Amino acid sequence: MNEDRNPAASAGTLKLGELTVRRMGFGAMRVTTDGSDIWGPPADPRTAKLLLHRALELGINFFDTADSYGPHASESFIAETLYPYPDGLVIGTKGGLVRPGRRRWDPDGRPEHLRRALDGSLKRLRLERIDLYQLHAPDPQVPFADSVGALVEAQRAGKIRHLGLSNVNLNQLEAARRIAPIASVQNQYNLENRKSEDVLKACERLGVAFIPWYPLGDGAALNSRRVKQVAKALSAPRAQVALAWLLAHSPVMLPIPGTASIRHLEENTSAATLRIPPEDLAALN
Repeated sequence: MNEDRNPAASAGTLKLGELTVRRMGFGAMRVTTDGSDIWGPPADPRTAKLLLHRALELGINFFDTADSYGPHASESFIAETLYPYPDGLVIGTKGGLVRPGRRRWDPDGRPEHLRRALDGSLKRLRLERIDLYQLHAPDPQVPFADSVGALVEAQRAGKIRHLGLSNVNLNQLEAARRIAPIASVQNQYNLENRKSEDVLKACERLGVAFIPWYPLGDGAALNSRRVKQVAKALSAPRAQVALAWLLAHSPVMLPIPGTASIRHLEENTSAATLRIPPEDLAALN
């Protein structure tokens, strides 16, 4: 294996149901125009297309997106750029958040909305079935079982291969599993924010993939003294240390760092080749 040409393969693999994906994925949220508001199509479509193709060249075979990114722009652009999709590429998307304005992310877990959202994602991604479809967030105004149940019905209809959850607590994960098998959980998690540690441990016990969003945090972790020390000792960028720590921290971890920069994409993906010595891992833990 040539790590320079195919660094994502160095992360190893995990299972999403019966699908095998490499443990270094790509988050396609930031291919949209405004990196802070995630609103509109790419400002530089040519670079954005090169970015998606470069992710594939680096060995990434799991792309994460959502209907709310843009909104709709991320899904549409993935299809415009990569369809017909290469063999082995797994695209996960999400529904259940709506964007009435560029700074609004409102939950909508009504079954009728989720059915429309799913059909919209299928159309934009040019798919008959989505490999991984995640409820983007529980809606406090809708019984959680109703939201999950709507997706189970769509799965039985052949529109979804595997179900996932996002932004859930341990009780919600357990409640969903009483309704249907769950292939993944996508919660915020990074060196500085480990509030979902109990959910991560449950995923390890159950063999459920854990997809940490915001894997680099808000900069606090990268600027911490311990990360700086480890990065200096390993002659590695701090972002690589943070991502390599995630990979080492749990065998079910599937980081999906996102960026609009090809240079940052290459740097992030190369974190899969970084091996942190045990004593440095202990310092970071």
